[in-house]
Amino acid sequence: PEFKFDAPGLQVPARLNCASVLVDDAVNGGAGDNIAVYFEGRTWTYRDVQKEANKLAQVLTEDFGLVPGNRLLLRGPNNPMLFIAWVAAMKAGAVVVATMSLLRAQEISVIIDKAKISHALCDHRFAEDLMASKLNSAYLKHATTWGDGQLEALMGSKSGEFQNIDTAQDDVALIGFTSGTTGVPKGTMHFHRDVVLIGETNARYLLDSGPTEIFTGTPPLAFTFGLGGILVFPFYVRAASAPLEAPNPDSLLEHIQRTGVTTMFSAPTAYKVMVSKVKEYDISSLAKCVSAGEPLPKPVSDAWYEATGLRIIDALGATEMLHAFIGASGDDVRPGATGKQMLGYEACVLNEDDQPMGPNSEGRLAVKGPTGCRYLADDRQKNYIVNGWNVTGDRYYLDAEGYFWFRARADDMIISSGYNIAGPEVEAALLAHDAVAECAVVASPDPDRTNIVKAFVVLAPGHEAGDQLVGELQEFTKQTIAPYKYPRAIEFVDSLPKTLTGKLQRFALREREIEKAKNI
Repeated sequence: PEFKFDAPGLQVPARLNCASVLVDDAVNGGAGDNIAVYFEGRTWTYRDVQKEANKLAQVLTEDFGLVPGNRLLLRGPNNPMLFIAWVAAMKAGAVVVATMSLLRAQEISVIIDKAKISHALCDHRFAEDLMASKLNSAYLKHATTWGDGQLEALMGSKSGEFQNIDTAQDDVALIGFTSGTTGVPKGTMHFHRDVVLIGETNARYLLDSGPTEIFTGTPPLAFTFGLGGILVFPFYVRAASAPLEAPNPDSLLEHIQRTGVTTMFSAPTAYKVMVSKVKEYDISSLAKCVSAGEPLPKPVSDAWYEATGLRIIDALGATEMLHAFIGASGDDVRPGATGKQMLGYEACVLNEDDQPMGPNSEGRLAVKGPTGCRYLADDRQKNYIVNGWNVTGDRYYLDAEGYFWFRARADDMIISSGYNIAGPEVEAALLAHDAVAECAVVASPDPDRTNIVKAFVVLAPGHEAGDQLVGELQEFTKQTIAPYKYPRAIEFVDSLPKTLTGKLQRFALREREIEKAKNI
């Protein structure tokens, strides 16, 4: 990828350790007594985080023989020890590979082998699958648990004095594995400078965050959306993080009420569920709500605004780019639009010849800026990078004001009777109906039309599946968007296939429809 660092605040020194910026500089700069983490009635200051991370860095280097460049797997829910382990790894010059705590042994083994992981730290409640994968691994040699006293005992014997490894700004700090919407995970490599730069572009620029804020959200640290929103962004501005181990709509709203959370990160599906519950809680402290992971439908944005008076900040990011590069906040929000290119990033839409087009055009989204895609040993690198641009796989419309309007993932376009129909547009129309809690729209093979638009619908409580509702939803869609886009088939389901981060796996539904057509 071609990189750009010409925007203000995006120049970093040649030698840079991101843990120094996030934690040590906070302590040395007078913010040592600021609360860094709230968790289950306890608090940790930046000085506390520094001390504990130093102890753990000593354990890694002195007891486990970890050297700079070794890959360290982290496994566990969002909690203070996971944060401390992440910071300690950066201090020690390790390359962090954070994994979803719900992954099973086979899935963990794929990641261990791909990243050649030698060390692992794991919450003891999630150790069984990790230890099973270790038995069959040629790479993983050291695996230790926390929460059962094992790691804590080792840390207790250390002084808490540690000299951070003198890393280069372009030393790899982490490998983020994609959450698998395309079925096969890819490892994306990010530098120490990338961690710092997303703090500047997102926390400082997009969100205008400050040290009095308290951050929380639903994404796990293994999801780079979560890494930024729940750890990097609050630490970058000397604010506090208030993680939840198992967030759901009720526990999240209660947590906001109890802790005074000001800034929340979640996904559109969670906001849609929370809309009906917000009146049961006092969430008056909440000032900023960020959505990512899936496009934010306008009906969800409008419903949240009506319920709370807050406009959701939609942000488009990618694991390949580490975090968001298109977004809008405050008065710049246009409900239904994702936003504009953010500080330091240049975005455009490409035509079929891979040439950038001007405003009032639709094509494949392409972006370049201070971060970029670097796949670990993966031939798909050449597909993601085109003439220096990072091509995300999304189709967008760019309007005259510079706003980007999501049309579809490139593989979510449905060609039916010669029409190009964006599945997510049909989903947004259906979601505006009271009976629809969730939905996914995909192409279903059809002998007469090549494909038809098919919707899989999860009903909201109090609504009954049946032909009458099918007809009602079809007519509702025709009244909302162009009639030719309506779903000619609707199947009611109990749940939709999703990744562990909550993204819809439309490909699974598409493949099911293709297999079904073969057997007719």
